[in-house]
Amino acid sequence: MDNFAQNNTNRLTYEKSPYLYQHANNPVDWFPWGEEAFEKARREDKPVFLSIGYSTCHWCHVMAHESFEDRRVAELLNEHFVSVKVDREERPDVDSVYMSVCQAMTGSGGWPLTIVMTPEKKPFFAGTYFPRDVMERLIPRISGMWKNERRSVLSTSEKIENHLVQGVDGVINKSAVLDGGTVLKAVETFAASFDEKFGGFGAAPKFPAAHNLLFLLEYDRISGDSRALDMVKTTLSSMYRGGIFDHIAGGFSRYSTDEKWLVPHFEKMLYDNALLAWVYIEAYQLYKTDYYKTAARKVFSWIFAELTHTDGGFFCGQDADSDGVEGKYYVFDCDEIHQVLEKEEAEHYLKYYGFTKRGNFEGRNIPNLLHNSRYDVTDERIIESNRKMYNYRRSRTSLHTDDKVLTSWNALMITALTKAYTVLGDESYLEAAKKCDRFISEKLSFAGRLHVRWKDGEVHGNGKLDDYANYSLALLELYSVTSDEGYLNKAVHYTNVMVERFFDYEKGGFYLYADDDEQLLTRPKEIFDNALPSGNSTAFMILDRLRRQSGDMKWHELYRKQAEFIASYAEYYPTGCGFSLITVLMNSADKSCQGGKCN
Repeated sequence: MDNFAQNNTNRLTYEKSPYLYQHANNPVDWFPWGEEAFEKARREDKPVFLSIGYSTCHWCHVMAHESFEDRRVAELLNEHFVSVKVDREERPDVDSVYMSVCQAMTGSGGWPLTIVMTPEKKPFFAGTYFPRDVMERLIPRISGMWKNERRSVLSTSEKIENHLVQGVDGVINKSAVLDGGTVLKAVETFAASFDEKFGGFGAAPKFPAAHNLLFLLEYDRISGDSRALDMVKTTLSSMYRGGIFDHIAGGFSRYSTDEKWLVPHFEKMLYDNALLAWVYIEAYQLYKTDYYKTAARKVFSWIFAELTHTDGGFFCGQDADSDGVEGKYYVFDCDEIHQVLEKEEAEHYLKYYGFTKRGNFEGRNIPNLLHNSRYDVTDERIIESNRKMYNYRRSRTSLHTDDKVLTSWNALMITALTKAYTVLGDESYLEAAKKCDRFISEKLSFAGRLHVRWKDGEVHGNGKLDDYANYSLALLELYSVTSDEGYLNKAVHYTNVMVERFFDYEKGGFYLYADDDEQLLTRPKEIFDNALPSGNSTAFMILDRLRRQSGDMKWHELYRKQAEFIASYAEYYPTGCGFSLITVLMNSADKSCQGGKCN
């Protein structure tokens, strides 16, 4: 009798991933991703039910509470499927492949991601969040298809697989070039979707997409185009003033549910905040606007206080929910402010942050400055009041912190901290960057290769493209400010590994996972920037920097091939390649370069 049958726990009780461990006491007989699950599915001739999410995901919690903790749904899953849980942050390769399936089959995606597939890992059904009543109807229906319509199911899975395989290099246009025309097309496309009133691009929900702002910053710096200036300044102002920014402790939530950046989806992620600190620091360097510096400093102070391991690594993020309620940790009513602060102090605080009796979020208030055009980031009364509110907030309720350490996201923090040191001259930022690098070197590297994740002394997963690309860029940043050749040598080493194990010499571009890693349904090449810059766009920047620093023709040739690969995608979707276009802009600023091509 296995552990599940004896103790009503499942195999996830042995996992270090906070997300997997959250499901260890579900009545669902979960397996982690691995051969044991697929062998059981083959032996019992059952489809595999794959659920992908992450520990700070609000809708993952909702589906867990509604369905995976429900006895009836669990009984159906256990009877008809072999169920597998995946932490998307630990297995970005699995998540990427099956998110592509969901997008191809349904036209959209998101988390929790729900896939049903054959024991050979070939999908035939996809979706995202499903409520309990839908799950109760869906499970028997899919099981019936598997038992009674097997030929049709297998035909569907083959078509999906063929579609994904063909899509890996489906956009390539050998005649496309990366030049000023591509850059201008991206700027014009951003301008067409720009919200002139509130900043950001498109309608709600709005995501910060800091890498796009970095592109527009660089374009403004080189061209002086007022359109780029307006897009950057309006967006940075609205995000800082809105509720998406935590005015009490610092840090930005993952996205805004409304056009004004007032009501966020309250989870706060390390990668968003590293990228946003980066863009606010660069904006401060260019425009010398004080609140840009304040925003970046408050991001770092929050991360140091709440997302930092004692040995220097940085944790993944914090949940949107407290006590099962989304946003509870972050919102207040007016009476609470009066309880914590003295009367005059409270009145000033309420006015400063726009509190009302009616509230701005489900009857309560999210502190914000959208109503206040005369705010003062140096107001000592507000700074002191926020210290008191921070202590009160932490005593009132708590947030779940995902305390695993990811190589790729930590590398982004190293880059952001190094850039902050360069601009502000604060030695503490450089020391934090160096300490984080030591953490990666000592705990997340092995035999010259990288791991994806560290937690409680245990590493997991062979490093993916983003791990190598983000870390190599971080090492180059450290080298640029310290002149310590140890950082340069490590950057060259990991870039060499990235090229040897991930690069496609025939068609160009870097694969998401290495040639000696677990081979999945497809081997994707992620080119378009999403929540983070793509590994291919970061690799492009690294190759450019190495060829400039070394003059080695090897790097020149790899840069050329990568430019050709990116060009066809940028021609098709230029705003999806904004981080790649930063490299093009850097070349165009170099007098020895013409049209993005260097001699």
